[in-house]
Order: sequence, then C-alpha cells, then structure tokens
Amino acid sequence: MTSTIRISIGGDTQFVDKSMKSTSVTKANSSKHSLNKQPRNPKPEEWLASKLSQQKIADYKPFNFVDGEGVRCSLYVSGCKFACPGCYNKVAQSFNYGTVYTQELEDQIIKDLSEDYVQGLTLLGGEPFLNTQICLKLVKRIRKVFGNSKDIWSWTGYTWDELQQESEDKKELLTYLDILVDGRFLNDKKDLTLQFRGSSNQRIIDVPNSLAQDKVVIWNKLVK
Repeated sequence: MTSTIRISIGGDTQFVDKSMKSTSVTKANSSKHSLNKQPRNPKPEEWLASKLSQQKIADYKPFNFVDGEGVRCSLYVSGCKFACPGCYNKVAQSFNYGTVYTQELEDQIIKDLSEDYVQGLTLLGGEPFLNTQICLKLVKRIRKVFGNSKDIWSWTGYTWDELQQESEDKKELLTYLDILVDGRFLNDKKDLTLQFRGSSNQRIIDVPNSLAQDKVVIWNKLVK
C-alpha cells in the first residue's frame, strides 16, 4: 500500500505520496512568498450575484459559539472573488462548491433559530454579498418570523464604503443586518487575538446605527 504523509500548503492540509515530498515542500515554501500578495479590489458593481452565484452553500453549522456573539446558526455560502491570500476557507471560494440551497434547509434554519438559547444567524462564506439570492430570502423570512428578537451578523470582504456604492441587492441585504464584519483579510495585518476577525483592518460595525448616522459606528461591545 502506498505510504502517504500529511503536509500543509497555504494553510490547507493535504495528503500526498511520500515520493512527492520534495515537490510538496517546494510548493509549501513558495507559498511563503504569497504573504505579500493582496486580495482583489473590485470596481463598484463589477461583481454581481445575479451573474456569479450558483445559489450553493459550503456548510451549515447550527448551535456554535465562534461566529459572533452568543449561540449562533451559521450559513456558509459558496463563492468569493476577493481571493484573499491566507483565506481560512479557500475551498468555499468556488461558486460551484458544496450543495444547492434548498427550502428544506431554510426550514431547518428557522427551526434551529426558534430555540430560546440561540441568539441569531451568521452569514459567512464565501461571500454573502455575492449570494444575495440566498441571503435576502433567508433574512427576510427571519425578520418576518422573529422580528428583531434574533440578530443577524455577516462577514464580507467588501468595506462599508464600498457597499454604499454597490448594487441594490447588496444595499438591501445590508439593511437587514445587525452586525457587519467588513473588509478583506490581510496577511500582513493578521492578528489572531482580535475579537471575531482575523486582521486589524477589519471592523465590527453596528449596522442600524451606522445607517441612521450615515457613518461607520463600531459595535459597542468591542474589546479588541
């Protein structure tokens, strides 16, 4: 039986044949040079969910404690164009990854959110703002069923200012959120001690207050 070894390339764990060890190590070493690379920067309305989204999800994780405040149900949508070097969920950058979002899954999310101990929903990816067909349908139903008793968080590679210049579906999704963690992940600003984000350029934004005041208002529970 062929013997394999486990290696890490660009943060991804891979299993390869021992005979390929030298090649794999070379790839691993070359990945170090990618630390200085930067994510893509789109022009306003350059990337549109209507043209990109395959309405697929990478994962759904109910009842977790890591994707925002309190106990949360987290939906990971598939597809992202930012291509941030060091992305923790690189496999979900493909719009064809995972499975198609279904009504059955949506019903399950609503059922899970109905538990008293669940604080809210978190949208991640991939890029939620490039999957507005899924995300808008879900958040509208959440507001209809629960009102504001469940909060909605989302991560995005877009900055707040960029979203103000974006397509109407992105702007609409923003209005349903309570908290937005904005901005690309930047390897040179990486800080794993930060609260709910990976690099220091990213912000935890209070969306309703920011929209009301027409400026970015940081979440009042920010520690670091």
